[in-house]
Amino acid sequence: MSPSPVSSTPILRTALMWSGAVTAALAVAAALIGLLVAGTEGLWSGLAGVLIAAVFLAITAASILIANRWYGDPLYVPIFFGIVLGGWILKLVVFIIALLLLRDQPWIAPTVFFVALVVSVMASLAVDVAVLLKMRIPHVSDVSLPSASDADEDEGGAAHSGGPRV
Repeated sequence: MSPSPVSSTPILRTALMWSGAVTAALAVAAALIGLLVAGTEGLWSGLAGVLIAAVFLAITAASILIANRWYGDPLYVPIFFGIVLGGWILKLVVFIIALLLLRDQPWIAPTVFFVALVVSVMASLAVDVAVLLKMRIPHVSDVSLPSASDADEDEGGAAHSGGPRV
């Protein structure tokens, strides 16, 4: 594992922090609106919808951050895709289990739950877009350009392909 950071790491960390703040605000709003609309069931439904959306949306960013710890390792690409794919499979399984457990609960107001879930997903997407638009990273990143010492070694006797030199 290399200590060299990957250019996506600051973006993902910022997105997770902003999403946490937006999730806290949405949890308060969903609880209050749910309480006003459907009583205690609405309060719990709003909180459950926001919490479920936050957990599932954070799993992807967290899995990428975890996978980026292996950057520089010869097996980085298979490790990266294995961790990210594992996170997606985990989300799918946990989502199905959560829906099966919550569908017949007496304390769930389905409309409040659904609206809280959809609003949370939309807010998370808005946060991701805002973070990506505000972050300044080069178009080409995580690349090492040849140095002057590499050019000197090439002139000093290394095999030349015969093509034009720039």
